Amino acid sequence: MQPQKTDLARTALQAHRAPLDMRQRRLLILCDGQRDLGQLGQLVGPETPAMVIQLIQSGYLVSSAAAEVAVVAPAAPAASVMQTAALPPVTERRRSLVAARIYLLDILELQRHPQAAALFHTLQQARSDDAVMAALHAALEALPGLTSTGYAERVRQRLLEVLPTAHAERFQIAAV
Repeated sequence: MQPQKTDLARTALQAHRAPLDMRQRRLLILCDGQRDLGQLGQLVGPETPAMVIQLIQSGYLVSSAAAEVAVVAPAAPAASVMQTAALPPVTERRRSLVAARIYLLDILELQRHPQAAALFHTLQQARSDDAVMAALHAALEALPGLTSTGYAERVRQRLLEVLPTAHAERFQIAAV
């Protein structure tokens, strides 16, 4: 099986508006029709087959092997969906303050605004967990003024997906 991106996936990757987490976006980028499921699994991780199934069902990926599997064994996709639903969300396994910091640094770098550059520098220089959390909070407070409110909200949601649970809870309490 060598999954390929659909036009929907290309549009989602360009627009940054699709409801995809960072690992799904990474997998979509890697699905070029040249790599098989084993190679993708080495690059992304053990949850790759479940993510591929989800992305195929969502219309982001296509694969001739998926069509062959559906014709040969029509009950197999239903079992895969049930297994996928039983797995914890991918984001639960990959939470890290470092990943959250890198994500927001990338977002701030894309803004090309002096205020974003100052926030970028502050976040980059933060060393303790408390300093990083304060810098993340400050950046999210300023982001609606630098971009659209909808984009800022999507960034906040993605950040909460990546932050470790304890930090995410503290972050949400501080936001209130």
